[in-house]
Amino acid sequence: MATIDHLGIAVKSLAAAQRIYQSLGLEISPQETVDHEKVRVVMVPVGDSRIELLEATSDDSTIAKFIAKRGEGLHHVCLRVPDLPAAVAKLKQDGVRLVSEEIKTGAGGHRYVFIHPASAGGVLLELVEAP
Repeated sequence: MATIDHLGIAVKSLAAAQRIYQSLGLEISPQETVDHEKVRVVMVPVGDSRIELLEATSDDSTIAKFIAKRGEGLHHVCLRVPDLPAAVAKLKQDGVRLVSEEIKTGAGGHRYVFIHPASAGGVLLELVEAP
């Protein structure tokens, strides 16, 4: 069964963005850099889910381009699935458009893949494997 893992929010500044969550008494994870995605990331646990704050490390990163086009805000919704390779195989079989068919490793060592918004009601959907 899939569950919501996190909501990804594109921000100009992690330091500025995390203040509201700290003011609410929420813990902020140590900052991580995902070099191949050109982002710095912090996670904010909220109940059984998390909020992921994403800051670009380069003007040509996906997050920088997103902010330039749409401004700061919700970038993606992430679902946790029990078997990521099986989910990817099923999606491909069903003709779902993926951003990339390669399963990558991101922050916290999570393996992930993105589903293109054209196949997900206009929303960038990320899948991660349950630990």
